[in-house]
Amino acid sequence: MNPRRIILPGGAGFIGQHLARHLADLDYDITILTRTPRPDAPRIRHLRWDGQTPGPWTAALDGAHAVINLAGRSVNCRYTAKHKQEIYDSRLLPTKLLGDAIAACKSPPPVWFNASSATIYRDASTDERPMDELTGEIGHDFSMDVCKKWEAALDAAPTPHTRKVALRAAMVFGPGKGGVFAAFLLLTRLGLAGTLGHGRQWMSWIHVQDFCRAVQFLLDRPDLAGPVNLTSPNPVRNREFMQTFREAAHRSIGLPATKWMLEIGAFFLRTETELLLKSRRVLPTRLSSAGFTFDFPDLKPALDDLESQ
Repeated sequence: MNPRRIILPGGAGFIGQHLARHLADLDYDITILTRTPRPDAPRIRHLRWDGQTPGPWTAALDGAHAVINLAGRSVNCRYTAKHKQEIYDSRLLPTKLLGDAIAACKSPPPVWFNASSATIYRDASTDERPMDELTGEIGHDFSMDVCKKWEAALDAAPTPHTRKVALRAAMVFGPGKGGVFAAFLLLTRLGLAGTLGHGRQWMSWIHVQDFCRAVQFLLDRPDLAGPVNLTSPNPVRNREFMQTFREAAHRSIGLPATKWMLEIGAFFLRTETELLLKSRRVLPTRLSSAGFTFDFPDLKPALDDLESQ
């Protein structure tokens, strides 16, 4: 086994690029599996895969230290029947494919992290108690069903010698183009970062530095398996969330948007209001109980740090 080689399917995306650089800086050798390989960087190489069929990439799994699968189509779209199927396929097919490939390894990686989402928990609008891995209630809408099937595919993989962890991540805020932080910051600078809907919905989030550190922490904890929430211990209501964005961007004005206004905007932007209006109050109980400490547990310092980069 190569104790410093990590395989990163879907690592060419926004979060994957941050994680790859973080782990490479810790002297891990990173192999990113992607449909569109880029030029290699120090300690980071790229292999082509389509997420659906075996290929030469499977040899990279044998003897690797870990697999961290982040593959999955963006949910920032209209939930048409076609897009829903693409969302399912982009998560379930790569997970099954990786499970089969790991099962075929002579020296399988000892740990496999598979992306999931904190949106697996039911909406917190009616009963606002926090949701965690121990007592949280799993919901029944489309987004939750995607997560349930995603984690079920991970659980079903025949890999008895590989520890499996489902990374239930909240919104990951990081610097650079293409991330959710950049999208909120643009809205703020345009004067559109007022309260969204009634403003009482909970927003769960995590700074990308803490996301990467949490993955690193979990790599070194063979006693932790199953679902783990990757989210700040301090979710906030939307009203405070948007106000804090305005403060970080030095904007005093933000136009509010009612639900019907958001419905119209979402239609023209080809997305869904659920991404802004669903109430998520998720806590990282397993991480915190295991001794993980956050560099950015609170929203204001996290946004100030990102805005300054």
